[in-house]
Amino acid sequence: MDLSIVILNYKQQGLVKQCIRGIVTARPQLSYELIVVDNNSGDNCLEMVKSMFDPRVINDPNQPKLPLPESLSIPKIVTIDAKSNGGFAVGNNIGISAAAGKYVMILNPDIAVVPGAIETMFKYMEQNENVGILGPKLTNPDGSVQYSCRRFPNFLTPLFRRTILGNLTMARKWVGSYLMQDFDHHKTREVDWLFGACLFIRKSVLEKVGSFDENFFMYFEDLDLCRRVWEAGFKVVYVVNTEMVHYHSRLSAERSGILGVFSRGGRIHLISGLKYFLKYWRKPWPVNNL
Repeated sequence: MDLSIVILNYKQQGLVKQCIRGIVTARPQLSYELIVVDNNSGDNCLEMVKSMFDPRVINDPNQPKLPLPESLSIPKIVTIDAKSNGGFAVGNNIGISAAAGKYVMILNPDIAVVPGAIETMFKYMEQNENVGILGPKLTNPDGSVQYSCRRFPNFLTPLFRRTILGNLTMARKWVGSYLMQDFDHHKTREVDWLFGACLFIRKSVLEKVGSFDENFFMYFEDLDLCRRVWEAGFKVVYVVNTEMVHYHSRLSAERSGILGVFSRGGRIHLISGLKYFLKYWRKPWPVNNL
């Protein structure tokens, strides 16, 4: 099998349905499976996924609207109940462990797949064996580009982003570099790390470096994985000629600056950041010449 697409759900049944519809109607020209993991959402998401591909439902004349067009081929479907909410890393790792594909694509439910994008990513990976992780260009619903790649942070980065020190000229320049504001996001290039909203990963590389670090409940697990891929001698690449639409809503951005610690998402982000910097304390960045 060419590709395993892992979709993790936590109380986003509607988004999962639309995401799957988008994948199937895009008609990917490769062999693939859909693996949907539910983090104890209680929203009947897995039952909904099964019904989408149940011929009895698709062909039932009493259904007000067909879940999927009848002419589409049905991919292999795997549904997994995680029983508890262990977070982003744990849930996606459950899906990865069940994956049969040569490649694994981690896909957030709030991503809309553009036809041809999956095949483009697959072809790029097939032609570049030294690439461990690939990320597509992510756009907002209005067509503007999301900055979905970053340079490696150090302990000053969250200080400048979360406190009044960020108003300093030096801090603004520092943060701008971290956010890669100096980079033309309409060009393909190697990057330090990519957002976990959509990651196309070589399965053999995961077998070598390990999957997501489950010490991170949410946030920083994508950064950590990309760093380990670089350390193992593989590249992380932002590929611009493959595009996905991201209906992005970041939990950690409920409140900005230092006030973020008073929101649940902000606290989770802070804790994950502390874990990351402690893990890599005094360890050099991977040599990737970026």
